[in-house]
Amino acid sequence: MPVLMRARRRDEEHRTATPLELFFDLCFVVAIAEAGRQLAHALAEGQPGHGITGYLMLFFAIWWAWMNFSWFASAYDTDDPLYRVVTLVQMAGVLVLAAGVPRAFTHSDFTVIWFGYLVMRLALVTQWLRAAHACRGAERRTALRYALGVTVCQIGWLGLLALPKGDVPWVFVVVGPLELAVPALAEREQQTTWHPHHIAERYGLFTIIVLGETIAAATVAVQSALDENDELSALLPIAGGGLLLVFAAYWIYFAVPIHLHLRSNRQAFLWGYGHYPVFGSAAAIGAGIEIAVEETFGKAHLSAFAAAACVTVPAALFMATVWLIHSRHQKRGPAQQLVLPVSSLLVLVCTFAGRWAVLAAGLVACGTVAVGVALTSRQGTALVE
Repeated sequence: MPVLMRARRRDEEHRTATPLELFFDLCFVVAIAEAGRQLAHALAEGQPGHGITGYLMLFFAIWWAWMNFSWFASAYDTDDPLYRVVTLVQMAGVLVLAAGVPRAFTHSDFTVIWFGYLVMRLALVTQWLRAAHACRGAERRTALRYALGVTVCQIGWLGLLALPKGDVPWVFVVVGPLELAVPALAEREQQTTWHPHHIAERYGLFTIIVLGETIAAATVAVQSALDENDELSALLPIAGGGLLLVFAAYWIYFAVPIHLHLRSNRQAFLWGYGHYPVFGSAAAIGAGIEIAVEETFGKAHLSAFAAAACVTVPAALFMATVWLIHSRHQKRGPAQQLVLPVSSLLVLVCTFAGRWAVLAAGLVACGTVAVGVALTSRQGTALVE
């Protein structure tokens, strides 16, 4: 017999991510890789409008699917057989979603993605209904509102199938904000008992997943270029700069003990939603490095400046958004507060360095880390960079 799905305590000690959660995260590697690959292909073909719009829509679908599970699990993870089976069903839906990314990107055909989402959302609604069955009063009403909200939004996504392909972006414009509103509406009476340290760890682990995919994409691009051209000298600045960017991104993100900031939904929701550009830009860095490699050998239909921007713009966006939603809460004094905003502007300036732009951006990112460490040591505060 399955156990009752009672809420876990927010002050529970030693709360960490489970093996099932780590397994769940790994299923998103395929979806993130496909979205990044399609973005790189579209930009390399000189279709920035189509590439960026498609990437933003598809990455929203990937990110929101991960968000739905992660916050629910932080409050209601019972880890009994029924919970595990339903979670595995959600993982199957993620893999279906990943399989539909190429068709959605190239042909605006969201049929497979919608079906994958349907599998995930039905499983999630089942989880919320199970939680409602075990709860009473305001907690029960919160769970039921979540189940209803998720169901209504899933019906709204039918617009992806029913409307002309040219109207697909409008479906995201309408239904996307409705999705974002569901947690606030569901928890207006009582907050779920998500765990600050646990949810911060979950976001950190997904950041590692995204940065790992960036490294993988860049490595494949460099390897393919070497196999075809055997010109190591032309690739070294891109490979080295890209590696420095990813290493610096890791350092910048994980230097802050953010769980201390997550005291209630007011802070946590803004922080959680703000990770859409954080995750999206981190994954886009890998696509940008692919484009920079292709442009170096004349395989991309865009200028050296545009290819450089494909790396520097997402890198600068990552630094700026990490500061805005994450790092600034632990800064002390104007000097520390200005490090990341100024560095993001300097990374954008590196775009004008042409084929040396990736290396220049990587050096700026490393300089950002060095300055942050120096300021921290001098001021005697917690490590913030």
